[in-house]
Amino acid sequence: MTFWSMLTTKVPEDKADSSIAVFIKRRCIEESAEILRQATANNRELLVISGPRSPYPGKLGAIEEGALADILLINGNPLEDPTLFHEPEENLALIVKDGKIYENTVN
Repeated sequence: MTFWSMLTTKVPEDKADSSIAVFIKRRCIEESAEILRQATANNRELLVISGPRSPYPGKLGAIEEGALADILLINGNPLEDPTLFHEPEENLALIVKDGKIYENTVN
């Protein structure tokens, strides 16, 4: 798609002022995997290289004891269907932030 397509892509009205709107627009010019990588792994790398200025002490982005990681368990594959993020209440089965569980609908 072209840059013009990105600008004219329709965003659901109730999502227009959210980060979801940005995701929808970026999907017109980038693959879902790249957008998710930029939001997760690339940001982790920036925090790691910021050294003592990083607000997070400890290891980032690893799922292991003592490491700092936020976890989202999604009902579906966001690489195939990025619209899963449009309805987080329905599609996020597990939300863990700073080691605390905020949502858990896993059976």
